[in-house]
Amino acid sequence: MLTKEELNKLQDTINSIEDEIISIRREIHKNPELSYRETKTAKLVSEYLRRLGYELRENVGGNGVVGLLKGQGEKVVALRADMDALPIQEMNNVDYRSQVKGVMHACGHDAHTAILLGVAKTLALNKEMLRGSIKLLFQPAEEAGGEGGALPMIRDGALKEPKPDYIFGLHIMAELPTGVIGYRAGPLMASPDAFLIKIKGKGGHASKPDDTIDPIFVSSQIINSIYGLRSRYVEQRKPLVISVSRIEGGTKDNIIPDEVVMEGTIRTLDETLRRKVWELMKKIIVSLCSTFGAICEVEIQEGYPVTINDPEVTENAISTLRENGFTTQEIDPIMGGEDMSRFLNEIPGMYYFLGTRNEQKGIIYPNHSSRFNVDESILKTGILSLSILALSFLR
Repeated sequence: MLTKEELNKLQDTINSIEDEIISIRREIHKNPELSYRETKTAKLVSEYLRRLGYELRENVGGNGVVGLLKGQGEKVVALRADMDALPIQEMNNVDYRSQVKGVMHACGHDAHTAILLGVAKTLALNKEMLRGSIKLLFQPAEEAGGEGGALPMIRDGALKEPKPDYIFGLHIMAELPTGVIGYRAGPLMASPDAFLIKIKGKGGHASKPDDTIDPIFVSSQIINSIYGLRSRYVEQRKPLVISVSRIEGGTKDNIIPDEVVMEGTIRTLDETLRRKVWELMKKIIVSLCSTFGAICEVEIQEGYPVTINDPEVTENAISTLRENGFTTQEIDPIMGGEDMSRFLNEIPGMYYFLGTRNEQKGIIYPNHSSRFNVDESILKTGILSLSILALSFLR
């Protein structure tokens, strides 16, 4: 537990740097960088941490940055933020709108990075409170899917020398009211796997379908069958989403094509179910193609693991935040995916959401919208919550 005097000192520090952190967030927002291209953002982060006296590792697993602030004590708490933007053209009419055509911070990663830099300065200015060390992880390529940025950082030793005892991170959420902390113990976010299906038939004239092997017809049977997995093969209490999001085939109304390509996503909150669904889908697709004389290729592209918060850590963390005046709300699992899952697979910790919805300010658009924005008053909330968790878990 922090003393009242320590809490007041943290709040005073955060109040004194608020304008600076807002400025940093806007600078990052104006200069967004896509996954694996976060060189300018990483440079900004490194230079800021260096001025604060952090031990630095740069180019970790790509453009990752790791900062270490050592205090008295052996425990280590890691804090993580992601840095990449999305391929979206910004529609907001603000002074700090994106200056990069077709690229935008539409998911709050600019705020995440600014918040963690605020934590870096807050803790550096109050180093006497540390009962151990703080490790800051600035991660690239969260939006990339697949391998992402966390796994390359882990392979490159981001969690070694020293290894953290706990890890925390947050994500801006447009659905929650400004300042509210959304949490859940156990599975919080889904595994976002992708699939690619190629169905090869035999094209011909649309007036003579009996002379063809129609891949469009076969694809329709496949869609109906894999959508049926949710209702007939899976325990009803276990969430599962299967969506075909792209289907492409054919060139003209009177031509049956030779091939159809389909892509989509599979989302689960259970690792055992996840792999079961992969196998069931492959079996159904191959069987249907064989039945109708088509040839198929099925590729499952493994995404991030299920994001799982350690129950004990989450209980203690939320209790700590409540005791320090934060408003918390237990939320349902979310079927979106998150690369933080890889860090949580290595170290017990908690990932939580920070609400930014403010109707009076017109901040009402969802994450990944071209009009997404952040209520900047919550930057202080994010800095204080992460600072309190870091200091408390070192004790």
